[in-house]
Amino acid sequence: MEKKPHFVRREFLPREVSSVSLAFLLAAVLLLNALLYLYLNKFYNSVGRVETDPGLCPFGHFTLGAVKNCSPWLSCEAINREVRKLKCVGEGAVKKVFLSEWKEKKVVLSQLTNSELKEDFLHGLKMLKALQSKHVVRLLGYCEQQFTILTEYHPLGSLRRLNETLHIPKYKGMNTWHRRLMLAIDYVSIIRYLHSSPLGTLVMCDSNDLDKVLSQYLLTSDFHVLVNDLDALPLVNRSAGRLVKCGHRELHGEFVAPEQRWPYGEDVPFEDDLMPPYDEKTDIWKIPDVSNFFLGHVEGSDIVRLHLFDIHAACKKKDPAERPSAQEVLDTYRKVLTLLIREAALPGTREML
Repeated sequence: MEKKPHFVRREFLPREVSSVSLAFLLAAVLLLNALLYLYLNKFYNSVGRVETDPGLCPFGHFTLGAVKNCSPWLSCEAINREVRKLKCVGEGAVKKVFLSEWKEKKVVLSQLTNSELKEDFLHGLKMLKALQSKHVVRLLGYCEQQFTILTEYHPLGSLRRLNETLHIPKYKGMNTWHRRLMLAIDYVSIIRYLHSSPLGTLVMCDSNDLDKVLSQYLLTSDFHVLVNDLDALPLVNRSAGRLVKCGHRELHGEFVAPEQRWPYGEDVPFEDDLMPPYDEKTDIWKIPDVSNFFLGHVEGSDIVRLHLFDIHAACKKKDPAERPSAQEVLDTYRKVLTLLIREAALPGTREML
């Protein structure tokens, strides 16, 4: 019998090795996809946890720090007796803000400074009580008679300080496109929550420029975003024909939506009574500018902007009715995050297969 040449066995060896490599590659892809699924599931659970119960306490109660027991909101008497001011850390048109201490824990005490704006102050308190959720700073107590509000303290402060915070050595590891996009997702989640709140469709009116927007939000120590200032939050009720106007002064600049600007030209003096009202789509117009701030100029941020180009172009439609809803923007942001994480986890996989 004629012997088979030795090269026949070697001829099939590369194919066998190739098949084994392909099997390992497919197994790696499946494993990485499973890990990615678990990660994103955990992430979406964290951003989608029960919206109306931030501390898993019943309405009118709170938890603070590591303490798991729920305490009732502090009353006037308790605030006067148990809360100690440490220093003033901010002052706006409506209120002055003090870093304070309650039972050896740092808290924030806000007090009305301008009696002419007490209605704004009380409206903010009303919103703060009604909208307690994972999106809103935690209310610890209040005293209507003394125009005082007590809230949770967040040492990283407002979003205006985001870039400075990310340059602190302790937080430099957070300065990535991934973390920055997650902050943008938090922000859009808050807008979505306000547009579909338990009270109805609310408009974030205190947002006439980027700096003012950023001052309304806090950065938590675990790098999430909370809305902190709810003094200017009017209600849209389309069925009742109720729209809103953000203040009684003329608004200027490209940051505010077109429908918020005086429509009758420079030759006609501004009159508040002649200014047409508008709806929540003004918040949608501003999302691309706020997100651009969040994304910054780190490696990969331009790729994120490229993937968000279409949804951001839609947000900038001149006709408010043509702009997407906050939910549609949020869905797109989450899809982009999922896509980019998958591509980062599996570089070149498509070509290899």
